[in-house]
Amino acid sequence: MPQDKSLTPADIPKGLYRHYKGGEYQVYEVATHSETEELLVVYRPLYGAAALWVRPLAMFTELVEYKGKTLPRFELVKPANDALV
Repeated sequence: MPQDKSLTPADIPKGLYRHYKGGEYQVYEVATHSETEELLVVYRPLYGAAALWVRPLAMFTELVEYKGKTLPRFELVKPANDALV
């Protein structure tokens, strides 16, 4: 997947996010892939086993079609100073 050069780590503040299907996630950081230099969002679901996950920044910030609506894949609920970080 080509990296969108217009996206920066500042586009994803640390904090609590809600997925368009309803789950909540804690975003910790934006990391850089060591080989491709692709930006990856480091996050943890606040349910289940709660393992750390990474997702490409471009995918994390994209819009998705869901039930006839265009929605952000993840939406900031609380910035880090108010969230669980």
